[in-house]
Amino acid sequence: SESHANTDFPCELFISPTYNISITQITVGQNSSELEFSAIFDSGTSFTSLRDPAYTFISESFDSQIKEKRYTSDPQLPFDYCYYLSANQTSYVIPDVNLAMKGGDRYFLYDPTVIVPTQDGTVLYCLGLHKSDVNIDIIGQNFMTGYQIVFDRERMVLGWKDSNCYNNQTSNNLPISPSQPPTVSPALPVDPEATGNNSQTPVAAPPTNHSPNLKSFTCTLAMLLVSFFARV
Repeated sequence: SESHANTDFPCELFISPTYNISITQITVGQNSSELEFSAIFDSGTSFTSLRDPAYTFISESFDSQIKEKRYTSDPQLPFDYCYYLSANQTSYVIPDVNLAMKGGDRYFLYDPTVIVPTQDGTVLYCLGLHKSDVNIDIIGQNFMTGYQIVFDRERMVLGWKDSNCYNNQTSNNLPISPSQPPTVSPALPVDPEATGNNSQTPVAAPPTNHSPNLKSFTCTLAMLLVSFFARV
């Protein structure tokens, strides 16, 4: 049978057009924090934006468990945490990231990273997370990768289950590599140690040979960069 999970919308949804959910814990590899906050699931937003302390906890915990050298020479990149990929590197290891929802289910992030080619030919991977400069937290498209998301306003529930979008593709073309089951029964306690394993993410080929999945994602990123530089 298919596994699925859900979390309730808060009562405020009756007067709000957005899909607000409550997060009770964040786990990044071996680090866990009992941070409680509300966030909006918005499939119309490309990348996730979080305020502090959630942003800093995820970013610094992620950074502390990365082996690659951090890229810091271009402050105009839209992401703060980017890392070098060598010319012959075919994969990289990142810590598992999951969010515990109100009600007990865990929401595992299949691939929170973005492949970013630079103008000088360097290829980076970045944590696809922005620091929000407004009073709102948004879970964007990139944190929904690998899931079918159901917005059920009638039952006041947001549901998710494992997506089969990548089942017919080879591992060479797969931009994500899940190492955890997508959900955990609400009856199970949250155990940070059980989610401390690292996941290995295959690296896409250079920009001219991107897989179809990465092409569409890079196109979104390119549009984001163009609009960013236009403002600068």
